[in-house]
Amino acid sequence: MAPNDSAETSEATGTVVGRRKAARYIVPFAVAGVAAATIGLVPALANSGDPDLPDITAQELIEKIAASDEQQLSGTVKVTTDLGIPSLGGLAGSFAPDAGSGGSSADPESKLMELASGTHTLRVAVDGPDKQRLSVLGEGSEYSLVHHGDDVWGYDSASNEVYHAESDGNEHAAGKAPEGVPGTPKELAEKALAAADDTTSVTVGGTAQVAGRDAYKLVIKPKQSGSTIGSVTVAVDASTGVPLKFTLAPSSGGKAAVDAGFTQVDFAKPDASSFSFTPPKGAKVTEADELEAEAGKNGAADTAQKDLGALEDFQGLNVIGKGWSAVAEIALPGGAGLPAQGSGDMPAQAQQFLDALGDKVTGDFGSGTVFKTRLVNALLTDDGKVYVGAVTKDALVKAADAAE
Repeated sequence: MAPNDSAETSEATGTVVGRRKAARYIVPFAVAGVAAATIGLVPALANSGDPDLPDITAQELIEKIAASDEQQLSGTVKVTTDLGIPSLGGLAGSFAPDAGSGGSSADPESKLMELASGTHTLRVAVDGPDKQRLSVLGEGSEYSLVHHGDDVWGYDSASNEVYHAESDGNEHAAGKAPEGVPGTPKELAEKALAAADDTTSVTVGGTAQVAGRDAYKLVIKPKQSGSTIGSVTVAVDASTGVPLKFTLAPSSGGKAAVDAGFTQVDFAKPDASSFSFTPPKGAKVTEADELEAEAGKNGAADTAQKDLGALEDFQGLNVIGKGWSAVAEIALPGGAGLPAQGSGDMPAQAQQFLDALGDKVTGDFGSGTVFKTRLVNALLTDDGKVYVGAVTKDALVKAADAAE
């Protein structure tokens, strides 16, 4: 979704264009976020015991997950994400709606992206496909996203702002976070299992206790070298087959890249009041269609289409290799790489951000910059190609050389 910046004055217009340029320069990371989500990110809560459960094979445990059909639950989830990148606080603020611009701090598009870094406590409630609630607890504040029938409500208690949209089948209407943002353990488990093939080892790695419930541990590991992913562990409820915890460990070692799991869970029907929402007295209510209309009036929608929306102009996507060592090759529109340092074409914050992440590399392909996280890395060549995957820097360079 495009930021809802006002462009009524020349100064504001310059700000909008500057932000769009900054967004264009972090295209590799937008791609990397999508790639990461398809592999499945998210690790672990500490075990509080190893229960004695009947033996089960990996295939039986996978089938147990697939057969799980729990549509009612409530509980508390703790999510910690550490991808090894600098804080996005300042840069992220550049894309937040400005005061008075017609935007809303309760818009889930930007609010839920905060889950992509740091530690967060969430309360969740689900009662079938038409009733979900997700609340992100802050220090003295709370953000809630409520889906009930045809209505989606977002409420930011810190600003006393409300966002309202009518359900149209999009991800927010379904109560889901944007692509690349940690979701529920079940969603992440399904993505990881969907990626499993003959390049993958899938075993049962013992038992655990999560949120006071007995669970089996399904361990997924790459058989190939060069992957930044060491292992994925899914703690599966022994009774219901619901994934309670999803753990991803980087091949480089150290703490988990992402921790997401229940600290408390209840499979009883949640109280109906969990899905009721009435805007508090005095709250500013913003309708989603109003934001879209305002963006169109100010030209923001057209600008977003030309810059961020230019992703549609990619000259196809070529996948080099397969399995855990697969690398996606994408040609950027116009064949433009990063602007030269000090050229003035890049906002200072964006330049600082990229410098902190990037390593200059050369090879048969030419030269470029590798942008690193603990899991997904991206090589942006000087002639405007992107190579991205959950692989090491050397594997990216090797893939780029093979593509030439």
